[in-house]
Amino acid sequence: MLFKNSSGGASWMVVFLGNPGPRYTGSRHNVGFLAADKLEKLENIKISKLRFNALTALCTLGGEKVLVMKPQTYMNLSGNAVAPAAAYYKIPAEHVIIVCDDIALPVGKLRIRTKGSSGGHNGLKSIISALGTEEFPRVKIGVGAPPKNETEEDMINWVLGIFHGSEAATIAEMCETAAKACPVIISGGADKAMNIYN
Repeated sequence: MLFKNSSGGASWMVVFLGNPGPRYTGSRHNVGFLAADKLEKLENIKISKLRFNALTALCTLGGEKVLVMKPQTYMNLSGNAVAPAAAYYKIPAEHVIIVCDDIALPVGKLRIRTKGSSGGHNGLKSIISALGTEEFPRVKIGVGAPPKNETEEDMINWVLGIFHGSEAATIAEMCETAAKACPVIISGGADKAMNIYN
């Protein structure tokens, strides 16, 4: 298969957002990393090679060569991993799929979008700034909203909190669904994926 990019390695990127380290494992903000774990099992790949300030893997998804990555920069600096990788492989923003949490969606809800603002998500904000555009697809996993009238500290505690009981099982299922949606976006377009998963 021929690629338009000169590096010859990938024509798409799938980026799973989260914070590195055991302190953040299982938190609302790290559902992107959980979705990456699901993709590893589904596709029998290992996202482990450290490049571009991220754990990465080159694989085939949806019939295309794809760079899969888990930025290790911490959420607020995700763009520092995404932009250099996209530049290296000459991957356009519309071929950079971001998988992340969304507090505006209830637990168990998945939403695919082709573009949009950060919605207050610092990882998306960093990527938008680094790529210079909002026009890239994203797969958003609902993690539920914090209690009303929250302070900034309450919000931080909420997104860094972990799931319990039935919520944890629901999130695990949604993360697997998010992982399955990525090859569909690549092979059939975001509209097809939206019709199936939204």
